[in-house]
Amino acid sequence: MALSSGALGESSAMELAEALGTGETSSAEIVTALLDRIAEIDAPGTAIELRSILALAPDALESAQRLDDERSQGSLRSHLHGVPILVKDNVEVVGLPGSAGSTALVGRPVPRDAPLVTKLREAGLVILGATNLSQWANMRSPFSTSGWSAVGGLTVNPYRLDRCAGGSSSGSGAALAARLAPLAIGTETDGSITCPASLNGVVGIKPAVGTVPGEGIVPISSSQDSAGPMARTVRDVAALYEVLTGLDYVLNRVERGVADARIAVAANLTTGHAATDRLFLDVVEAAREAGISTTEVTVAQANASVDADELTVLLCEMFDDLTAFLSRRGGEGPLTLAECIDFENEHRDIELPFFGHEFFDQSLATGGRVGEKYAEARARNVEWAVDECLTPALSNVDCFIAPCYSPAWKNDLVLGGSGSAHWSQVTQAPAIAGWPIATVPMGVVDGLPVGLSIVGRPGNEATMLAVAAGFESLLNLAEGDVLVPKFLRPQKG
Repeated sequence: MALSSGALGESSAMELAEALGTGETSSAEIVTALLDRIAEIDAPGTAIELRSILALAPDALESAQRLDDERSQGSLRSHLHGVPILVKDNVEVVGLPGSAGSTALVGRPVPRDAPLVTKLREAGLVILGATNLSQWANMRSPFSTSGWSAVGGLTVNPYRLDRCAGGSSSGSGAALAARLAPLAIGTETDGSITCPASLNGVVGIKPAVGTVPGEGIVPISSSQDSAGPMARTVRDVAALYEVLTGLDYVLNRVERGVADARIAVAANLTTGHAATDRLFLDVVEAAREAGISTTEVTVAQANASVDADELTVLLCEMFDDLTAFLSRRGGEGPLTLAECIDFENEHRDIELPFFGHEFFDQSLATGGRVGEKYAEARARNVEWAVDECLTPALSNVDCFIAPCYSPAWKNDLVLGGSGSAHWSQVTQAPAIAGWPIATVPMGVVDGLPVGLSIVGRPGNEATMLAVAAGFESLLNLAEGDVLVPKFLRPQKG
């Protein structure tokens, strides 16, 4: 018996893969159901108007039908053959804008798929569309509103439509929570997968820098940028992680469980939001009662000079890396960061209606990686992140856990929308070091999701996902519609 359109939306990626395998559905049916769902609640003028999808792939249904034909002939490219996926719009996909949310890149056709997209296609996934994001991956202004871009507008949080969907992978997180797709690609420089995963009640992992190919992604920082998988379940994230990396043991490690993982609790990395921090301690206690062994560790925290050094590094690297990307893109439009600034000034009503591009101006002033200032800032940053923070914290364990963000704060395009936001420092050291961080839902506070983050060493992502799966199983938040936005729950009475 075929699955209903509602069941297709609610199903995880691996559940859809199993249904495809048994003939209960087809990839074309899944894609059609999701496109209908997007048309109903996502686009401007719809009942909900999430604005999580920036553009739809013109060949999505055709690709699904072709993959169905392959399946009927007994050809399967991977365990996710025929399953749809959304890709953040700072990743280049032929047929999609690849705009990073800026009209400076609109109308400049993507010449080739990013290598990570090639991996998705070769594994038989259907590229469904591109997700909205914080413009230029949120490295444009200290006063920006996460989730807003000139191309896509403001993505809102499905759990409460006046709240933030996080940044900068806002659309990826919101679309997953709204059941618009089972899988998505996000990118992170410092917090940009972690934040939307936490605020939208989904799972994500930022792998160690270089684990997933970074070419074809609109850059900020070669030392910190990393693309990674996002989904509603750890198992789906693990399956997509295998596709992106070519590793074949991650799902098995996740299914083996958390029993042999050595976990530390970084209780000093609090968010400053009392209810979120209290929930984290309750989750830790529940884990201990369930037999998950943990120790405690104090993790070194950043000071103002660490923050300043990180900003210096990002500004210098963006000057070089973004200019190199723009010059390679082709088509008519800005070819350098300086030209991009001029473009935004000339199109201020579209590009700068709510906040400026102060970080662009500061980046231009650096001149790039030249001179001692960049090298010294990067050296100090890495010494703090690796030698003072991560290495001591992980000396006797596989990973440490901490809360990451408070519940989603209210959007405010006038004041920047983050005045009531709270977050811990859990993302900063792994961001600077280029080490991995995973995030899994740990519950709700005032009806809004909050996440638990897991930090480990490069190459230890499979164990980190196994730990995430352990907490996912322990908390069992899928039961009782805990992690389902209200407008998607069955109406009673």
